[in-house]
Amino acid sequence: MKKTKAFLLVSAALCALPAYANEEADTADRTSGSATEAPAKKQSFTTGVAKGRDLLDTAISASTLDDAEIQKIGTRSITEVLSNIPGIRAETGGTDGLTAITIRGLPLAADGSKFLQIQEDGLPVMEFGDIHFAATTAFLRTDLSLSQVQAIRGGSASTFSSNSPGGIVNFISRTGEEEGGMIQLSSGLDHELGRADFNYGARLSDSVRFNIGGFYRQGEGPRDAGYNAFRGGQVKFNITKTLGSGFVRLYAKYLDDREPNYGLVPVRLTGTNSDPEYAALPGFDPRRATLSGSRYRGATLSVDQDNNPTTMDRREGNRSKVSSLGLEAQFDVAGWTLSNRVRYARISGSYNETLPSATLPAPVFAMAFGGPGASLRYATGPNAGTTISPASTINGNGLVANAIDINAQINSLDNFTNDLRGSRVWNLGNGKLTTTAGFYASSQDVDLYYDFGNSAYDLASDGNSAFIDVVAANGTPVSEGGVLSYGIFGGSGYHRRYDLNYRVYAPYGSVNYQQGPLAVGASLRYDFGKVSGTLYGADLGGNRVGLAAMDLNRDGVISGPESAVAVLPLAQPGFADYDYGYASYSVGVNYRLAEPVSLFARYSRGARASADRLFFSPTVDPASGKLTDDSAAYAPVKQAEAGVKLRKPGMTLFVTGFWASTKDKNLQIGADATGAVALITIDRSYSAKGVEVEGLFERGPFSLRVGATYTKATIDSDRTDPTAVGNTPRHQPDLIFQAMPQYQTGLFSIGANILGTTSSYAQDSNLLKQPGYVIVSPFLQVRPTARVELSLNAYNVFDKLALVQVGSAAVPASGIVNAQTLNGRTITGSVRFSF
Repeated sequence: MKKTKAFLLVSAALCALPAYANEEADTADRTSGSATEAPAKKQSFTTGVAKGRDLLDTAISASTLDDAEIQKIGTRSITEVLSNIPGIRAETGGTDGLTAITIRGLPLAADGSKFLQIQEDGLPVMEFGDIHFAATTAFLRTDLSLSQVQAIRGGSASTFSSNSPGGIVNFISRTGEEEGGMIQLSSGLDHELGRADFNYGARLSDSVRFNIGGFYRQGEGPRDAGYNAFRGGQVKFNITKTLGSGFVRLYAKYLDDREPNYGLVPVRLTGTNSDPEYAALPGFDPRRATLSGSRYRGATLSVDQDNNPTTMDRREGNRSKVSSLGLEAQFDVAGWTLSNRVRYARISGSYNETLPSATLPAPVFAMAFGGPGASLRYATGPNAGTTISPASTINGNGLVANAIDINAQINSLDNFTNDLRGSRVWNLGNGKLTTTAGFYASSQDVDLYYDFGNSAYDLASDGNSAFIDVVAANGTPVSEGGVLSYGIFGGSGYHRRYDLNYRVYAPYGSVNYQQGPLAVGASLRYDFGKVSGTLYGADLGGNRVGLAAMDLNRDGVISGPESAVAVLPLAQPGFADYDYGYASYSVGVNYRLAEPVSLFARYSRGARASADRLFFSPTVDPASGKLTDDSAAYAPVKQAEAGVKLRKPGMTLFVTGFWASTKDKNLQIGADATGAVALITIDRSYSAKGVEVEGLFERGPFSLRVGATYTKATIDSDRTDPTAVGNTPRHQPDLIFQAMPQYQTGLFSIGANILGTTSSYAQDSNLLKQPGYVIVSPFLQVRPTARVELSLNAYNVFDKLALVQVGSAAVPASGIVNAQTLNGRTITGSVRFSF
């Protein structure tokens, strides 16, 4: 790996990679050195609205990040890009497999993005953002083909897209309008990760243009894994043909990328619930270590979805595969603007997570799992077969973990989506009436296979973690190759197969009347859906058998772990077969006080249909597939907002007050007061209120982009745990904020991306505090010639131990809890060449 790193660094130095030519020209114009104020720039916004309009003429709260800003953020993680948008709270360890994203205080009961829809080029990446072990962010990547990111919070998002009551984030591709190309090489300067990006757009004729871009990366990554944890890339292509008053555009994308799962790992916790102290364990720094496999923790035996012996490699990490083809067309016909977007996507992959369920001193671990006199020995690695003695000093921390090994095979998340709409502007009195009507249709497959187990391993740095075997005092092995059980805690729970299909249909329409400075609008949508399919798993009940003795290693002997292997009751499927429907609406008013100032207010009601998390619960009868509680089919969301927008030369400032409420039925992976992993049933109502602020201040070569969201959220009712009523939902801080100060000239740009949050509660019981943090990530870009740009990004330059989630409700007696953290200091150098 050192040779790879050296090669990439030398390549970067020799090839000197570039800045986009048009971008350089813009930078030079903006930063000529004078202290004049920058002219006010109108911002046309097209996501989640009927027609693209200047933001000061729309009754919505929205934000835009362009490609130049994204390059300066210092990370390629989709989730961390979203963290730079006001109102959005995003949790990640630095990769996009185990993520949790929400907006405006709506609850983060589980992973994924339940109330926020993520789109690519105007259509959802997936119909549901919180499919278990398949977050939308896992199937999306940023590279040089990305033009901008648009985000709408609340507002008309609930009526111009399905399953997006909280908001929409749309990743918009370049389409060849700006001719020219870019090649960029990047390399970690303090870690092993190399990456190559490219983009090229051009005209084939006066009426035909195209754009192609993508990336490839490979390396260990910012945390010590001991193997190439990152490997893969994507290619995106589109071609546009203009035809009179309209255009036709074809999109294609291929993604095959693997990244590690930076999930929860053990950390030291001392102090009190209200004043806790978190620290790294000796020999295991959560900012630089990972449990997502290691050079000595790879493949183990398992069973596939047909109950056949197989192997599972934890070093596969989270693999995402997408092949998609889309078509967009827009024409003016008889005064109407007609548009249609359609896309088919084939999505598959895998999800692997190692979640410690108990981290104990090695001697205690041996006794707990092997009885008095039991010993531990290495199952893998250079010391395989060697008894660990003295066990109490292993790796300097003396700890061994019993892990829940989570493997999800993503067989198919294929989806087909079509959105047809027509708009027309009518002269009415002294104003203009805009009418829009549309019809949305989608089909989403959810074909997943879960395989959980338990294994034992040590906590070692530098990717050297190894499997540990437990041996009883009489010499009988309790584990096999580090595996304690081929099923979670020796049982059949969560060993499941989902084979489902979701059909969604939604007619929608809107009217907007504008006369002078006043605009009044309303929109309406009705979603109706059909859910069908089969499910397999012993935890459906009905005397289904989910355990069997199997000789997985084919040695002719049934070992202890092989005596109870989790299997699927393939002859006894459960069923899904129900329909649902709900209405969404939004009404808003905007008043342009003057050219630089507008006021707006809006009230909306939307909903999010339930997906796979609804099953394997009393809510669905597995025999008939029908709901036992019709209200569980969707979660309604109500929102109100009002704000002021100011835009003048040198300054843009948007301030919005909001209120939101929702009901949520869900399953939440949490923890009890001892830190033990617990699955919690959620049946609650929530509310939140707060203020969003977003601003851009420019003066000559200096600019400052800022954002902040103040939120007060409350659990209003809880049918399963009344003691939670009145508490603040877990992980919800009072304040999250972003800032990007920078100084730009034609020669260089220097600045920093700053993200911060105040403290929150680790769990809904509101006992243990989760500390806030401020992450500072400086950047430097130097343009020595017209077509060359050298960049340096230092993510988390102060190496802050930033915790995004803590898996305990209180300080445990053991002093060890699981936590997911952001990466530590990560420095990346890149060189870009434009042509």
